[in-house]
Parts: sequence; structure tokens; C-alpha cells
Amino acid sequence: MGRMGNGHMVQEYYVERVREIGAERKSRLASLKNRRQALAYQRTVREAIRMAVGPTPPKTPLRATVTGVIERRGFRIEKIAYESRPGCIVTANLYLPDTIEGHAPAVVGSCGHDAAGKQADIYQDFCQRLVRSGFVTMIIDPFNQGERDQYWRLKDRDIVARCTHAHNMMAKGLQLLGDWFGAWRNWDAIRALDYLQTRPEVDPNRIGITGNSGGGTETTWTWGAEDRFAFAAPSCFVTTFLHNLENELPADAEQYPPGVIGHGLEMADFLIAQAPKPVMILGQHFDFFDRRGVKDAYEDVRTFYRALGAPARNVDWFMGPQGHGYSAHNQKAMVEFFCNHSGLTASGAAPRPLPARDLNVTPRGEVIEAGAVPIYEMSGQRANNLRRKRSRLDRPSLVRALRSVLVLPSRSGTPYFRALRGTTDHQRRVARYAVETEPGVRAILRKVMDTPHTHTLDVEREIHLYLPHLSTQDELSTDRHAARQARNGALYGLDPRGLGETRPDDDREFLHAYGMDYMHDGYAMLLGETFVGRRTHDVLRTMDLLAAEGARKIHLIGRGQGAILALFASLLHKSAGRVTLKNGPLSYHEWTQVPLVHWPFACIPRGILKRLDLPDCIRTLGKRVALIQPWRPDMKPYTKSQLVQAMEDARLPISLLTSRV
Repeated sequence: MGRMGNGHMVQEYYVERVREIGAERKSRLASLKNRRQALAYQRTVREAIRMAVGPTPPKTPLRATVTGVIERRGFRIEKIAYESRPGCIVTANLYLPDTIEGHAPAVVGSCGHDAAGKQADIYQDFCQRLVRSGFVTMIIDPFNQGERDQYWRLKDRDIVARCTHAHNMMAKGLQLLGDWFGAWRNWDAIRALDYLQTRPEVDPNRIGITGNSGGGTETTWTWGAEDRFAFAAPSCFVTTFLHNLENELPADAEQYPPGVIGHGLEMADFLIAQAPKPVMILGQHFDFFDRRGVKDAYEDVRTFYRALGAPARNVDWFMGPQGHGYSAHNQKAMVEFFCNHSGLTASGAAPRPLPARDLNVTPRGEVIEAGAVPIYEMSGQRANNLRRKRSRLDRPSLVRALRSVLVLPSRSGTPYFRALRGTTDHQRRVARYAVETEPGVRAILRKVMDTPHTHTLDVEREIHLYLPHLSTQDELSTDRHAARQARNGALYGLDPRGLGETRPDDDREFLHAYGMDYMHDGYAMLLGETFVGRRTHDVLRTMDLLAAEGARKIHLIGRGQGAILALFASLLHKSAGRVTLKNGPLSYHEWTQVPLVHWPFACIPRGILKRLDLPDCIRTLGKRVALIQPWRPDMKPYTKSQLVQAMEDARLPISLLTSRV
């Protein structure tokens, strides 16, 4: 049986919310009539950006070294390594003009999602165009690009073979700590700026930033967060969050700055944050980043600059004639714009890229081999520190902390439900109900029936509620533990938003690294919420309904992702009884101690390890909880010896384990 037409529910829910917030923002922007109002708007933007990026780490010694020099006609390239934070080695190429009169303007170059990083021809090209025009140019390798493969030690690395997938893998550990991977990339660029300001050739007050695609992302976010940059030109990134969402275009983890939509911001606001400084938006006619959004962003920035009284020449845009990429057209437009604001003349010389290996900074082209600490080890060390510092919470404190971390909406009254068509599943009648948990969202409740009457909701005093890993329809009839509970009493199953019958329409595997489920979690992040919290809310509202209809005790059975929801709901709802966690994780902390985590983003409440962990919740439930065949970070069962060790590490008694599956 299909998914009963609910495959676009979650998508439309987010579209409507983002549209509503965007319309209110447009109204605020249009109402700016003078400089005073514009500055007040800018202050709110800058504060929201500060909250999204989070507190910056302390500035530690850069320990910059020059490992080699390449001489070319008209310029030279210095091979530079620096530490953006202790142990985090960044590799860079510094392009220096042969002739510099006084102090030259400079540019930080940011690479797009190309495995070659700074060595890619397209990124060498724009650096050569800039240096031949008189700019000192420093281009840096992003994480897992160029020489910065964080997973270089691993033999089995298929899941992080692409740099974007590797970025998202790093983001999982950081998200558990309340951090954001985009801020780590920003920090690399900010420390590059710090380095440039130490160079005697550079005018420290005339340093700009540019980049394409993922580098356009870093340019945009860093520009909004760092006041010392003097001019900027992001390419092939800036559009609108709304266009990306409406076009079903998932972005990378660094492209979801936490809470910015919830604070009423759009991408253009990151450019507005540094007005009236010169800024240029670059797009491409055939880019997958919607060109309508590029124009919309430009119009927003231009509107703000006018209200501020800034010179019209300080904001510009250019639309290249190609598909996604920093084409020669966009590079030339960027160089011309930077020259116009730096008193230089753009060179017409054609770039001539060097062989990639010639640009290596480290001996064998790998920073980990050269002594860098992988980002996942840094996350693991920080998680260990947090665990040592966390105090044991009593139940009321734990519940408050859990509500806060999940960012749960308020609940009141009894939710409305629709009695849907019943169905037959494995020769059993199943009643179906759509529980309206919040406007635009319906959780699908299923009930295994002993009678043919599926048109009413008649709830027993003691019931069992099954929460699936992926789909109640697929799992409820095959799960032996759930079947046993059905013999002992009434059995219900629930598909929270985005699972089972409301699974998004997507021809890819549900847990695909860039599937719709991943994208919807990203928009929850942008709104300042958590997707796992919203799914928990669906469970809690359904329990409200069942309790209002007569249930006095609701025993929860959760499998996989559903085990996490069952654990949270059992602590947050007064009608919860026993809880069985099958194939669930034992702790989030364990996910920070390994390089690779296969569990999806939709299971991660941002910053939870600052406050609590899953074992805290399990211990609080005491004898009410049973664990069945927990899953490791790779979503596979432990071996017997691994399980004993994992239980010990989580400080959970072995007695909680049951072999009944």
C-alpha cells in the first residue's frame, strides 16, 4: 500500500512557514525610509548572525610556516601552513605580485566543493587574475579538500569519499556539541585574514574575500560575521533559503546556519550586515541555485544600501552565461569590481594553472600525516570534557533540560484527528487516523483491530504504542516483540512527520546523505528548532489524544529512530508506562568517539551533550525501561563483547538488556 498522499506534507509545512517569515521580512525591509531605521535593522541582523555563528574560539598562535616558493613571471607563490586552532592545520597558497608600491590590497580566496581544493584549475585561475592585477591573494584548502583529508587514516571510507559527505559527517559530531561546521570554515578564513594582516606587503585595511559555490558560502557567512573585511564577492551561492526549499534543493551542513530564518533573516542579510562596504553578488544563468533568488537577494541588498544612503557603486551583481562554477566571466567581473574599489587596473593576462602537486604545502599532500589532529578527534576530546563536567540531574531538571534541547513547542488541549480509511495488513484489519499535531502536520496513527469497525477511535485503558525506525506499516507486522504485545493488549503504531505514510516523495533511499529527510532537518535547524524535537512533539500530541480518549497507561515501543522518540516521550508525558527501546543507540557520546556515524541528522538534537545524554534518560526511567539489541554508531548490532563494553562506557546496568526480540 502507498503512503496515502502525504508525501509532500512536511515539505509544504516548511514552505509555508518560510514563506510567512520571508513575507514579514520583506515588509520590514520595504519600510526602511532613512539611515536611522536602516541602522536599527542592521543591528538586529548582526545580532542574529552572531548568535548563529556562536562564540568564537580564542585566537591561538598561528604557527605559520612557509614550506616552499614557486617563482612565476609577474608573481610568486608561497606555500603556507598555519593553525587556525591548536592542531588544526590549514594549507594555503599565497600569491604575491612581483611589484608592490607601498601596501597592496589583498584577498582571501575560498574554494568550492572540489576535491582538489586550491589546486583546482578554476581556483588557480582566479588567484592568478587577482595577483596579476596587483592583489596579494591567499587561497586556503577547506576541510577534506586539497591537502586536508580528515579521514586519511581510515581504510573503509566510502561514506566520506566525497568532500561534501565528509563535511556533513564532521558536522554530526559538532552538532551534538552545540557547534556548527560552517563556523569552523569561517574561522579558517578569519585566521587567514589574521595572517594577511601580519604581512608587510599587505594593507591591513583593504582585505577582501571571494569564493565560489561552497566558497561562496564561506564568503557570505564570513563576510556577515567579520568586520575587518573591506569588500566581498560570493559566487554561485547567494539566492534565497526559500528558493532552495521550494526547489527541493538540499544544501550542505555548513549552509544551514542555526536559527537565522527563525530570527527573520535571509541570505541577503549576511551581505547587508557589512553595509555600506562594497559587495558584489555573482550568479550563473543555468545554475541550480535559482537565478530568481540571485536577483531577489541583489534587490534586497540594493534596497538596504539606498535606505542607508550608501553609494550606488558599492553594490552590484553579475550573472554569468554558464552553469554552476566560477567561470572566466564571473572571475573577470569580480576582479573588475575589486579593482574599482582598490584603485587598481584589472589585468587581461590569461591564467596558466600549475600542476597540482607543485602547489602542495605538506611533504606528501596530507595534513594529518604532517601532524594535524582530525576534526572528529577534536570533537571527541571536547565531548569527553563535557561529560566530565556534566552534573547528575534529578528528574525535574532532566525534563526541563530535555524540553529545552529539543526546542519543543507548547501543548494544550486535545488535538483534532481524522478517521481515515481502514486497510488490511497481513490479514489483519488496521484502522488509520490522522492526528493534527500542529497546523499543517498530521501524524498517522494505526491500530491493529480485532473487529472490522475501523471508522471510530475507541481507546482502551492500557495500550502499547509502536514508534518505527522508518515505517509503522512495514515494521509493525514483522516486529516479533510488537506482535507479542498485541497479544497482551491493544497495539497502536505511529508515523511521526516524515516517516512511514508521511515519508517525503523522493526516489532516493530514505537515509540518502542528501535526501529530503536530511533537508527538512536542515530547515528545522535554520528555524532554530530540532527535527527530532518536532517528531517527539508528534508523539506527545498523539499521546495527549489517546489519553483524552481513555488511555490511562501508554507503554511505548520504539525501534531505531523510534527508540529515541520513545525514550524522550516516556520522560515527557505523564501517561507513559513501560518503554522498550529496540535497536536504539546507547549514547550520543559514543557517536563523538568514532570517525563515522551512520545515524541521520534527524536523530540529533543540537547541543544535547552540553546538558545531558541518552544514558541519563535511561537511568532516570529505571526499571520501566528495557533494551533490545542496541545499535552501534554504524546502525548495526554490537557483538556480545562490544555490547558489554558499550554498556559499561554508558554506565548502564546489564540488567536492562533483554534477549526477547
